[in-house]
Amino acid sequence: MNYTSYNSGVPIITNKLARREYEILSTFTAGLLLTGPEVKSLRLGQASLRGSHVKIIGTEAFLLNAQITPYRFASQKELEPKRTRKLLLKRRELDRLIGASQEKGRTLVPLAFKTGRTIKLEIGIGRGKKQHEKREELKRREQRREVERTIRGRLRGF
Repeated sequence: MNYTSYNSGVPIITNKLARREYEILSTFTAGLLLTGPEVKSLRLGQASLRGSHVKIIGTEAFLLNAQITPYRFASQKELEPKRTRKLLLKRRELDRLIGASQEKGRTLVPLAFKTGRTIKLEIGIGRGKKQHEKREELKRREQRREVERTIRGRLRGF
């Protein structure tokens, strides 16, 4: 479970592997069709997007394989934690997602659950990274850290 929070205390559950495995070309925000106990679980940060994906079925978008842990104080019958959930999008956004998913090499990737007054899912249109691209990104990140360390060290010396 990847659980962090913004300064305002609004929890967010992210899919950290998505940005490592895919180059995100554009993002969308979609609503989710959830039950009350699922909303409470999400607000507590009890969910995971690892291994989940967005699929277009007919003319609707669905979130598959995302785990929302059952809320333990719920009086309703328990739902399947990894059940398929419908995404709520405007027609124009849905048409763009359908077009992007039909392009070769494009994938619809769930990036994060955003909670606040409403629960939203951030979706990205991604292109899979090749192994050499991942290695280059790690090298660049390590070089950037090294430069920041030396700058901080020199600033402390004054």
